[in-house]
Amino acid sequence: MVRLGLRGWVARRRRPGRASAEPANAAYRGDYEGRATIEYAPRADGDADPGEVVWAWVPFEEDPTQGKDRPVLVLARSGGDLLGLMLTSKDHDRDPRRPDGPVWFDIGTGAWDRQGRPSEVRLDRVLRLAPGDVRREGAALDRTRFEQVAAAARDTLGW
Repeated sequence: MVRLGLRGWVARRRRPGRASAEPANAAYRGDYEGRATIEYAPRADGDADPGEVVWAWVPFEEDPTQGKDRPVLVLARSGGDLLGLMLTSKDHDRDPRRPDGPVWFDIGTGAWDRQGRPSEVRLDRVLRLAPGDVRREGAALDRTRFEQVAAAARDTLGW
């Protein structure tokens, strides 16, 4: 695990995990629906890069005007957007009665969670983030773990 600087903090930061209305500067254009090339390119430079876990406001699926700050694993870039998968510290087991439900993948612990809780990444929802909407860098996944997530995401998304 590589710990990255916190130069991505902005003055209007909120406590992670708190539900809130959409920030005034964020205009969420919807989840990413295309195909992308996943890459591993973390750099401790204050900018969000593929392979890094960053914090950003993520809209709820059922009401995109509401959401919360949460960690997001950046997978790729598309145009000027970052493409990422949201993380959670909640344990999600696939419900066999709901085979069409969200798909989660365990990634363990990392510096993005100050409490050291194990995390899972959601594989079936790709978020589009403007680089300016990233609140801070949390950590970079090691290459082995990133490649495991990338393989699972490719399989889930058909990339």
